[in-house]
Amino acid sequence: MKRVLVAVLVVLGLTAGAVMASVEDEIRARIKPVGEVCLEGDQCGASAAPTQAASSGPRSGSEVYDAVCMACHSTGAAGAPKIGDTAAWAPRIDKGLETLVSHALNGFNAMPAKGGCANCPDEEIQAAVEHIVGQSQ
Repeated sequence: MKRVLVAVLVVLGLTAGAVMASVEDEIRARIKPVGEVCLEGDQCGASAAPTQAASSGPRSGSEVYDAVCMACHSTGAAGAPKIGDTAAWAPRIDKGLETLVSHALNGFNAMPAKGGCANCPDEEIQAAVEHIVGQSQ
């Protein structure tokens, strides 16, 4: 009788141990990190930092307009003159292209500097201004 009782306890102990190991594995799977932090200069593996394609040069004025300027200048948001609205653009164009480019680069009224495109080079912003003026005369 004692041997049967000892055998049953051993079997129950082994089963409980296997169940606990399974539960612990499930917990580890649920709380495992979804990613890792890789600082510049660290060797984190090839998949850590995707490579960026080299720029083929400055974008055209229409490309910059479509990517950055369109949000406000096609809707008139925050009082921005709409592209193609000759009456709204005439007094601005009369101030000269240099003034318009300066306003675009440095910000003017509600428009932030570079229209909010901090990584756009000055020549792309100038090309966008020239595009807008060309469409609004």
